[in-house]
Amino acid sequence: MERAAAFCRQFRGNREGASTIEFALVLPILTTLGMYGAEIANMQIVRMQVSQMAISVADNASRLQQTNNNVIAPTLTEADVDSIMKGAEAQGRGIRLSEKGRVILSSLEADPVTGKQFIHWQRCAGGKKAQKSRYGDDGPGNGLNGNAMTGMGGGKTRVAATPGTAVMFAEVYYDYEGIFGELFVRNFQFSQEAAFVVRDVRDLRAANLPGITGTGGKSKCT
Repeated sequence: MERAAAFCRQFRGNREGASTIEFALVLPILTTLGMYGAEIANMQIVRMQVSQMAISVADNASRLQQTNNNVIAPTLTEADVDSIMKGAEAQGRGIRLSEKGRVILSSLEADPVTGKQFIHWQRCAGGKKAQKSRYGDDGPGNGLNGNAMTGMGGGKTRVAATPGTAVMFAEVYYDYEGIFGELFVRNFQFSQEAAFVVRDVRDLRAANLPGITGTGGKSKCT
């Protein structure tokens, strides 16, 4: 009995391994916080990449440096737009844009006859082919056919083109998947938009004529 009491007193006073036990107790909490922080940081990085991609596409499309030297045909070609879309896919290679995202580039213009806002042409890149523009297309939903458009863009103030010029409007959609699956966040979609007024001299054809010339375009939204 005395030996048992002595052993208990000795065990109670023993502090060896206390820090190890404490560390083992807080390790799951620290690991969880670290993983959550990594997830939030990754989300912000991807969001910034998607935003920069939208800005780059719209900006590059506004700087195609075409010259209006032909009164018959537009000077903007399918090859010009393809080069921009290839650049977007290269920029998004790190986040697998070709599998998980969609880039939509639209030429927003004002119809010279009616003054209505309409999408003259629209081109796409990325693997999410089912993703459509929020604002319309260059066919039945271009703003001249179907519902009228007041412009493009979210919020109360929409971007609108002035007569005789065009606005390059880019939409980027990306399906985000957490680096730890759905442990901290459910899969959701990032969407970013950017718009730039055309900065070069560009031949804007009438609404009933194609806005892009050339053949073999690989960026049509099909």
